[in-house]
Amino acid sequence: MRPDTKIRALEALEILDSRGRPTLEVRVTLEGGVSATAGVPSGASTGVNEAVERRDNDLARYGGKGVLMAAEAVRGEIGEALRGWDAADQQGVDRTLVELDGSPNKSRLGANALLGVSMAAVRAAARATGRPLYAHLGGEAATLLPMPCLNVLNGGQHADSSLDVQEFMLVPVGASSLAEAMRVAAETYAAIREILHERGLATAVGDEGGFAPNLPDNEAALALIVEATERAGYRPGADVAIALDPAASSFAAADGYNLARSRTGMLNRAQLLELYGRWVERWPIVSIEDGFGEEDWTGFVAQTAAQGERIQVVGDDLLVTNPRFIAKAIDERACTAALIKLNQIGTVSETVEAITLCRKAGWATMVSHRSGETTDTFIADFAVAMGSGQIKAGAPCRGERLAKYNRLLAIEAELGARARFENPFARYGRPR
Repeated sequence: MRPDTKIRALEALEILDSRGRPTLEVRVTLEGGVSATAGVPSGASTGVNEAVERRDNDLARYGGKGVLMAAEAVRGEIGEALRGWDAADQQGVDRTLVELDGSPNKSRLGANALLGVSMAAVRAAARATGRPLYAHLGGEAATLLPMPCLNVLNGGQHADSSLDVQEFMLVPVGASSLAEAMRVAAETYAAIREILHERGLATAVGDEGGFAPNLPDNEAALALIVEATERAGYRPGADVAIALDPAASSFAAADGYNLARSRTGMLNRAQLLELYGRWVERWPIVSIEDGFGEEDWTGFVAQTAAQGERIQVVGDDLLVTNPRFIAKAIDERACTAALIKLNQIGTVSETVEAITLCRKAGWATMVSHRSGETTDTFIADFAVAMGSGQIKAGAPCRGERLAKYNRLLAIEAELGARARFENPFARYGRPR
């Protein structure tokens, strides 16, 4: 153990996330004098099996959403357990956190408290060794920049609109570098705004920077992205593809799926799968995330069998970055990719374990932000460190989203000639 990487102190502060709700900022200070902070994200559309945040439930403060008890757990019980521990031993730190909490879903101390400490510890260790976070976590092999999947139109739980699908993402698949990908995305996003303005539709943005116009239905949103792509001077499918996150748990019903917002009405599992099939045939879609409810394993298996060669089938609420659920999905062939959210599982080491399991199965991984974000850029470095090849951090709008993308641009510049950028969707879709 290096004496200068021993943990000397832990501090925690209740701060506000991008929605104006409380979250944690954790600071880890090492014996050598180095310190680092981490801001903890928080989700809006959350799976029932996610690790549990600790909230105060004091209705006199922030409607009960305060995190003072989680902050006190960091300063008190967690700080006492980790004082003197080597921050460079990330697995040891995280194992101590999990064992200290002792609950199956990290509810005793709070997944927000555990994750804040886990992230801040690894960042402090990286600073102590003088390496960027991505290099500290991923070593010399950490040179692959992720393809950005940018949420530009919102529906579902992310917006009060006529769209059942929660996220319509544009994917700059034709770009040869991250810098080019972000330029293509920003230009296409600007074209969407221009078209909405011309039609007298709302151009205000939601939590993740996407527009939430009152369009006739879900296909109208797909058509809008294609129109904007062409207006920006790009080819739908060849230069810019589309990824969807229906977040189907939000419109799942006892007897099927109720696409009420778009007035599509009630569909059974087979009809919803057929609907996705028609969309994939007509539009340049390369990825669908959570096309079925989080308990509908049969739906995911059916989609992977029917469409897994045409699109990437991503599990989010189904898998919640949990190795146990990922292993089940691999066995049942329920997906071809996993969404990766650090706060769904609660520690950096467990997130790495989830990604490793996916990689061994030949699955893709997409590192993701949450709707409640801070300006912390941890996931940008993490995506590069893990070689995930995909990231979603919202639209090219709002400071907390752009912080991630701008960090990736800085990493690409820092890597120089060593930087790699690939299209992970090359096998899917087709130019229109």
